[in-house]
Amino acid sequence: MDTELGDFLRTRRARLLPEEVGLASYGSRRVPGLRREELAQLAGVSVTYYTRLEQGQSQNASDDVLDAIARALRLDDDETAHLRDLARPTRRRRRAQARAESARTGLTQLVAAMDGVGAVAMDRRSDVLAWNALGHQLLAGHYAVDSPRSAAERPNLTRMLFLDPHTRELYPNWGDEAKRSVASLRLVAGRHPDDHHLAELIGELCIKSKEFAALWARHPVLNCTFGVKYFAHPQVGHLELQFEVVQLPDDSAHRILMYSAEPGTSAEAALRLLGRGVATVPIPEMVVRSHRDH
Repeated sequence: MDTELGDFLRTRRARLLPEEVGLASYGSRRVPGLRREELAQLAGVSVTYYTRLEQGQSQNASDDVLDAIARALRLDDDETAHLRDLARPTRRRRRAQARAESARTGLTQLVAAMDGVGAVAMDRRSDVLAWNALGHQLLAGHYAVDSPRSAAERPNLTRMLFLDPHTRELYPNWGDEAKRSVASLRLVAGRHPDDHHLAELIGELCIKSKEFAALWARHPVLNCTFGVKYFAHPQVGHLELQFEVVQLPDDSAHRILMYSAEPGTSAEAALRLLGRGVATVPIPEMVVRSHRDH
């Protein structure tokens, strides 16, 4: 992962101009952004030390040094956490965990019992471990409902997004969804460099999807745990839903993704239909929104 640290730092240097950080620009530049010596000056470290860090030759950077580099690069909180993960390989190895093959019975039952929300239990690689009826119909009605039970057939939300045409059509703003997915996966990869199954997934997607490979090369980082997502569902039309990702406190490898609509709206009615398996054809005149109908 040493090259990951260097690549990440270079992409962040490239997005800053000297005049943006109060430095005078001099000479021609072969590549955009700050030079190493300029970044080192801003961070208050020697050029030699910063160069060694960027080249993966220094693995003992202090928190103070990493924070100084993060400030110089104007990193946000997620990017700063990612920088620390990449710069501390021994700490990251201690956090490595065994592959989670299935969800606990209690977790599966909890997800199945959730009513009125689309719920999906997944591991850190976004492999689907369990879902309730609404979660299945909302995200992957063309998959067998029991597919999460088999490791060989288990859906992966990121793989579906880039390689499954049905899933691609589900998101009218697919480009934004793709960026968000890759940025989240980058953060996970930085925290778990010894997860070989995660590395295999990333390698597969880089080979099979030029769009994924291009986004991955930009080193985006985002801890996306809540927000709004838009759907163009083949059965109920356009949906605007809130989503929340809840990390289980006793198992950092498992998360629950939940989708909900504002009470009393047509979006809520559409989710009820999907959850009951009643909606079978789209209704052209039905515009499904999260705000209240007038």
